[in-house]
Amino acid sequence: MATSLKAVELEGMIDENRQLKIEGDLPIQGPQRVRIILLYPGNEDDDIDEEEWLYAAARNPAFAFLKEDSEDLYTLQDVFATTAQKH
Repeated sequence: MATSLKAVELEGMIDENRQLKIEGDLPIQGPQRVRIILLYPGNEDDDIDEEEWLYAAARNPAFAFLKEDSEDLYTLQDVFATTAQKH
């Protein structure tokens, strides 16, 4: 039997010892186990830019099926025909 989960949004800080400190009181009684999802501001250096992503995806074997002839569904004529129909 699946247990339903409820969500509560709280704010807190992570200290120098990597311990989470919640601001204020929790709205539930304990003791009980909880699951925690942390949302924190990302560092732009952590993000992969589009060029890097495309480079990696083009070489990833998971996308190899896209090179198969059966995946080549459209021609340039299809594109031009669709564009012409809109005008």
